[in-house]
Amino acid sequence: MNIKEYISTGILEAYALDEVTPAERLEVESNLSQYPELKEELEAIEKTMEALAVEASVVPDPVVKTKVMDRVEDAKSKTIAMPSTLLWRYATAASVAIALLTSYMAYHYYDKWEVTSFALNDLIAQNQQIAQDYNAVNEKLDKIQNDFSIIENAAFTKVVLSGTENSPESLASVYWNPNSEEVYLSIQNLKELSEANQFQLWAIVDGKPVDAGVFDSNTEGLQRMKPVSGAVAFAVTIEPRGGNLAPTLETMQAMGNLSKG
Repeated sequence: MNIKEYISTGILEAYALDEVTPAERLEVESNLSQYPELKEELEAIEKTMEALAVEASVVPDPVVKTKVMDRVEDAKSKTIAMPSTLLWRYATAASVAIALLTSYMAYHYYDKWEVTSFALNDLIAQNQQIAQDYNAVNEKLDKIQNDFSIIENAAFTKVVLSGTENSPESLASVYWNPNSEEVYLSIQNLKELSEANQFQLWAIVDGKPVDAGVFDSNTEGLQRMKPVSGAVAFAVTIEPRGGNLAPTLETMQAMGNLSKG
């Protein structure tokens, strides 16, 4: 199981709010028993909910309690002398007052609940975004680590492609493994092209150009190209998008030969 992806779905928040189906509940509880990371995340979510609930709570004014108790004592002292009809009228009025107070409190706490619910949903959305950003960063780090492993691998031969008369400022590098025939391209400086064109990498094999794949200038890091066997040089030309069967020599941007020995 990918723990980070599972957390980013928001299922743990739904579980904490008791908004899951019986089947989902069984699944979550099974995963909680298997993965300590999920249990820790659930505990963090529950603490967050508790903090939000405390923050949204309202502490009654002590003065209110004093006034209410005074009224109760006053009513008790007067009840003995009151006729039953008067008591009934006061009881009715009290019932109405209680009903009004209950309605007000229900509205007040419903409003508080809405605010808390909104904050929780916002927190869930933030957690999901953080999880996505975390995964994206991890992917980039994995790509960088993989690129370094190729660059530092002695099995790969580095070929520097320098600019030609058509484009003296152009610069790129090819990392080629003669045994596995793998080819990777690193762009240092190539100009921007229109949407109608692409760069195309060529390997010179037995005096003939062999297609090693097309690419765009905005590629970051190493780009895997087509495998090549028996290359003695590499070159880059500009071709129509999708590539050509043969290189357009007039558009050659960079070229480099394998070092001998």
